[in-house]
Amino acid sequence: MTSGKSAPKILITILRVAAGWFFLYEGMIKVFDPGWTSFNYLSNTSGFLSGFYHALSANPVVLGIVDFLNVWGLVLIGLALFVGLFIRFAAIAGALLLALYYFAYPPFGASLFGSSEGSMYIVDRNFILAMVMLFFAFSREKGYGIDAITGFFFRKWNRYFAAGETPSPGGYRSRLDILRNLATLPVLGALGFGAYRVKERFGVDVLSGATIQINPASLGELKGSLPTGKLKNHSISRLVLGGNLIGGWTHARDLRYVSPLSRAYNTERKVYETLMLAENAGIDTINIGYPSNLLMAKYKKMTGSRIKVISQVRPNMDNGDYFEQINGAIDHGTDILQVQGNWCDWLVRDNKMEVIHEMLEKIRSHGITAGLGAHSVEALIRCEEEGIIPDYYMLTMHHDRYWSAHPRENRVVFEVDGHKNPEHGRFHDNMFCLFPEKAVDFVNRTNIPVMGFKVLAAGSIAPEDGFRWAFENGADFICVGMFDFQIVTDVNITVDVLNSLDNRQRKWFA
Repeated sequence: MTSGKSAPKILITILRVAAGWFFLYEGMIKVFDPGWTSFNYLSNTSGFLSGFYHALSANPVVLGIVDFLNVWGLVLIGLALFVGLFIRFAAIAGALLLALYYFAYPPFGASLFGSSEGSMYIVDRNFILAMVMLFFAFSREKGYGIDAITGFFFRKWNRYFAAGETPSPGGYRSRLDILRNLATLPVLGALGFGAYRVKERFGVDVLSGATIQINPASLGELKGSLPTGKLKNHSISRLVLGGNLIGGWTHARDLRYVSPLSRAYNTERKVYETLMLAENAGIDTINIGYPSNLLMAKYKKMTGSRIKVISQVRPNMDNGDYFEQINGAIDHGTDILQVQGNWCDWLVRDNKMEVIHEMLEKIRSHGITAGLGAHSVEALIRCEEEGIIPDYYMLTMHHDRYWSAHPRENRVVFEVDGHKNPEHGRFHDNMFCLFPEKAVDFVNRTNIPVMGFKVLAAGSIAPEDGFRWAFENGADFICVGMFDFQIVTDVNITVDVLNSLDNRQRKWFA
């Protein structure tokens, strides 16, 4: 039975250990990431002390010292707080370090970190934790820990020497007291093992403090809130973040360097920054390829993000398991499932309509919204004729009035994602909505929601033009791949277009 006197001490111990784990975990994540540096964090600061932080990042020697002190300061402060050793010194050092974090990105302005940290003006996570540090710096009660053992023996030996006596071994109040003050050590081991297991599965946590940055100034340029629509029981923004760039896929015609350049830019850290900026800008949904499910599961786990994930899935035709990716995506916590567009094309082309039907029914059997994608509108027309109707369509929707669109007489049904013809006037990863008028006719006669994608023809059409064309011609949502520096601009364009949409004939089905 815990006595009334010891209960507060236990609670204080838990608070101290939790704070210690925060510091220790932040530090060890950086130790395990040999490429970590605070350069981006310091160089992007926006507070009134930004000049000071920018100066620290400008000198490579100073930056190296800052990185070393930051990493090992976090580790040592966290370890000391966790085991209860040199608590007062660790708490003071922790408060000072948190103050540096706090004033680097002060929360009395635009929200910087959104769902990962959040702030209620003035008060954010760093502020609250700094107050906890000050409590431990000045409070007499610090909970159970090694300090209590060393302090007892130090005081006891001082009394013996003052009396001219020889201290005898042992004599501590009880073995139970020793065990209580050492209890955090096995807890440290258990948490460390758990963190190691998470690291083995997800890799290094790139979302640790002093790592992820977004530009709060750009959020101040937003013109308004993104309108939303409904996909069954899901309310989602009408502008959906495309997953190709995040997943490392690009359509670049004959420019061979674009895909590796995109992958080099969109590191996992940059992907996190992009997702956080998108959420802060009002984009609450992302459409991803199946391989990106692990990344999105990690992002949501680490940040507490509520971004809705639409996962594309395909059948495994080699082993006949049509549901392998469906089950995998569900295990990763996806919100909406969609039969991948190129696979819908190929299955229709090869007269394997039953596979599409079985996949949609499997998705629905889990109570999940089921979408059907296609690059060729002919695939969706054929599905409709066969009575295969999803909860929504995702269709390539762009006009062909751009320079690299090959002549209409050279376009072949189902050639998208097929062979790249070396002839200049034929398909070469350059066009995705081969027959725009046919696509528009289909969209305008269907009575389920439609999400248009490739609306910019992979960068050939200006957003102001492509967004308006897709919405005017019946799209209820558009899915657009964006780098982080394009997000605020694209949100503003979407808001402007939807506020001045005079030529849309189709009613909104979402």
